[in-house]
Amino acid sequence: MRAVIQRVSRAQVTVEEEIVGKIGRGLMVLLGVTHTDSEADADYLADKIAGLRIFEDELGKMNLDTAAAGGQILVVSQFTLYGDGRRGKRPSFDAAAPPEHARQLYEYFVQRIRDAGLPCQTGRFREMMQVELVNDGPVTILLDSTKTF
Repeated sequence: MRAVIQRVSRAQVTVEEEIVGKIGRGLMVLLGVTHTDSEADADYLADKIAGLRIFEDELGKMNLDTAAAGGQILVVSQFTLYGDGRRGKRPSFDAAAPPEHARQLYEYFVQRIRDAGLPCQTGRFREMMQVELVNDGPVTILLDSTKTF
């Protein structure tokens, strides 16, 4: 399971001109699922993201997690995180999980974030979405449940 996490001052997701998810200060999480991912992968990433200390404290040091900063989380399913562009000009998405598997783990991940006590909004799974955000910093973190960068 892969996640691109961006610290934002605000973010929103629109589907067919309807805002379906919107947050102020917090984290924008783009989440991708592959075939071999399990609930253990979702647990790992949810725990890591909920505790990620990337908000500044009173001394300007990245020392606060989302809850301590009074932030929210917006999670958007993003199968293209498993795109492979090494061959040719058109990426292959063969490594992305089938929709049924991806939906189950995406929803499980979102519930784990909410269970951590964090306000969490979402996009709409398998819908064409427009995502708007203001990256604060900019701060962008890549996480993968199976490897380190």
